[in-house]
Amino acid sequence: MAIRNIIQMGDPTLRKRSFEVVDFGEKTAALLDDMKDTLIKADGVGLAAPQVGVLRRIFIVSYEDKYYECINPVIVAKSGKQVGDEACLSVRGKFGTVERPKKITVEAFDRHGNKFTVKAQDFLARAFCHEYDHLDGILYVDKAKNVEEDKR
Repeated sequence: MAIRNIIQMGDPTLRKRSFEVVDFGEKTAALLDDMKDTLIKADGVGLAAPQVGVLRRIFIVSYEDKYYECINPVIVAKSGKQVGDEACLSVRGKFGTVERPKKITVEAFDRHGNKFTVKAQDFLARAFCHEYDHLDGILYVDKAKNVEEDKR
């Protein structure tokens, strides 16, 4: 396991669409382990593979002492809306106000290739949507009503 470098806005990798994962072997497991270690060190909530320079449809989210590892995720349902501030490990020192669905249902695969479903709402739905956008080359600043320096 290793801490990976989190690339920053301006790096063209962050603007590319990620590729589907077809191999659920040791390389994918090692990437997930590295991403978790990197997320912990960065004190973040979520991290997508493109943020560490890997164009694969993988993200992780840490919420209420649980880690969600999502491979080839698809948002299959969404409802309602919520508006709130977001920040990003790839856009350091800034935050912005973004509208997201209040509730979502995500289908994804775990590191062993087993399909699972997560129903998320409120903050967890926001985090999943934020990381999901990374897989399509979208940053929260593209959707934010405003982006400001984070002086908190």
